This record gives sequence, structure tokens and C-alpha cells, in this order.
Amino acid sequence: MALPGLIPLTADDDGPAHGGDDAAAAAWPDAPRPLLDLSTGINPFGYPLPDLSDAMPCDDAWRRLPQRDAEIRLKQALVRYLDIPADSADTLVLAPGSQILINQVPYLFRPRRVSVLSPTYGEHAPAWRQAGHDVVTVTSLHDFNDFDSILVITNPNNPDGRIVERETLARIAARMRGRNGVLVMDEAFADTLPDIGMAGTVRELPVVVLRSFGKFFGLAGVRLGVLAAAPVAAAHMARRLGPWCVSGPALEIAARAYADAAWIAATRRHLVRAAKNLDTLLKRHGMEVTGGTSLFRYARHDRAAALRERLGARGILVRGFADRPDRLRFGLPADDNSTQRLSHAFKEIMANVDT
Repeated sequence: MALPGLIPLTADDDGPAHGGDDAAAAAWPDAPRPLLDLSTGINPFGYPLPDLSDAMPCDDAWRRLPQRDAEIRLKQALVRYLDIPADSADTLVLAPGSQILINQVPYLFRPRRVSVLSPTYGEHAPAWRQAGHDVVTVTSLHDFNDFDSILVITNPNNPDGRIVERETLARIAARMRGRNGVLVMDEAFADTLPDIGMAGTVRELPVVVLRSFGKFFGLAGVRLGVLAAAPVAAAHMARRLGPWCVSGPALEIAARAYADAAWIAATRRHLVRAAKNLDTLLKRHGMEVTGGTSLFRYARHDRAAALRERLGARGILVRGFADRPDRLRFGLPADDNSTQRLSHAFKEIMANVDT
């Protein structure tokens, strides 16, 4: 039965494909198990889950509604982690994942022209179109002069790892300030590069920043995202999301993780080493590494689509791109066994890659 007044869905509402989806695994039902999923950019060396039994006096984070004190503790940890002014808590909004923020931020603005620096994460353009905005793609900032529009940049970019330096972003935002423009930054993978973050500029510049907890900390199932924006915009987003939108366990886990400076520093170093090791493996087997971050690598091969299929048949999932059939994205193997499995698969495949 149709519901009166229900807005119809269009083909654009389906959204792009993603890595880490068990539906992708179904494409290779006969592949050996367990699958080795390298199709995401989630840290495989994730933060150890803490014991929450002491999370709250008398009760625990599982049995009560999310508590205001827990939100405050998490925001205080975020202020220190992001290295932003101590009075910045009113610029931060907590959400159940950065994806919901990508979908909700377009509704903070009246319909207007939106420029998306592309190619990039595929959810941005559909989200703005669905909210009624006129979306165009731009492939370079060198010739960008549409400073009265909204400009969406993923930094570092997904999937190629392109980086726009903070000084360049600040100049763009400063030019937008006098022309009613807004710079929207998706910093989902910026935790490995703290010097590029823009969260500290949101009071002075027309900037909205989206951050993801799950990727760097390797706990994507916790579902936590963070928005940083001018206090009025932050309050607007908080109202849209409503109360208790982040679970009590998520608040407690993230507060501890963001405050663990020793783990954060060690993990950043470890990820750099792991990415270099993966580069060595990929190059040894004929891949040209053209980009990425320390959470994923972006590589080229003339037969990339065939490589992805043959890796999948061996139970190894990597990210392919319909619009860039010569590119693949590889997440980091979690251990020596995973690395050896990937290397062994490449040896088998490359011996017959042209057949």
C-alpha cells in the first residue's frame, strides 16, 4: 500500500557501491573462506575495546540513555585531540557516523550551486542533489573561482589520497567569507595527517568539517562521526539529529580512544610502515602505486578489473572503480598471514594475467 504524500525514490537515490559490503562477497560464492577484505580504508590494527564496566557510577553505558556528562567528556577529548581552542565544544556535534552528516549537511542550506572536487567519495554529490542543490564537479582548484558557491573537498581524498594543504584551504575559505560561500571538508581520513585539519578555523571562516572515528581507530561498527562548524550551524545540526543519537557505549569508547595519545602516536607510525610494506608488495607484482594514505593504497594496472576479479575468486576483496577501470584501492593487510596470502595470489594471477 502506498503511503499518501510519500516522496518517490529515483535511481539517483540508490547511491554508489562501497567496499566492506557483504553483498560484494556474494559475487564470489566459491572463493575460499575466510575472505580477506582489503576493500575498505579501515585501520586493521584497531583500538582495543575497553572494559566499560566502570564507565559510569552505579550503572553502565549499556543500560542507560546516553548521558550528557559522557558527551561532555568526549567533546573535551576531541578538543585536545584536534588541537583546537579550549572553548570549541560548542562548535562540535556528535553523530552516529560521518555518513549521516554527509546526508544531513546539505539540509542546513537553502538550495544553491555546489561544487564537488572530483573524483572523490561517491556519496557527496547525490546527497546535495537529493537536498535540491545544483551540483557541479570540478577537477582542479587551480582554476576554481566560484567563491559564492558551496565547495566540497575530501581531504585527504578518497580514493586517490590527494591532499590540499591547510594554507590553500584557508585562502579559499577567506575568499568565500565575503561572497556567501561555504567550504565543506570531509576529513574522514585526516587522522593520519593532523596538520591538514580545518576544525580550528570554523569560528573565523565559513568552514564545515566532517570527521570519522571508525576509520583511524578501526572501530567502524561504533558508528561515530563529528561535525565542526560555527556554533549556530552546529546547533542547527544538533537539532536535526535529535537527542541520544550517539549510543552510550560509543561515547565512552571514543572518549577513551581520543584521549590515548600514546596509542594514537604509535598507530600513526605503524600505519606508515604498513603502507610502505604494502607498496613494496604491490610494486613487486607489477602494480604502479599512484596515491593513497597510510590507511589505503591506490594503484594502477592495465588489467586492474581482471585482477580484481581474480583476487576475488581467491577470496581477496579489493576496491575497483567503474569509471577508472585501470585503478584499484587496497586496504592494509592485518598480519603476516594476510600479507602472504595476498602475495601468493598475485604470483598466481600475474603468471597468467593476460589470459
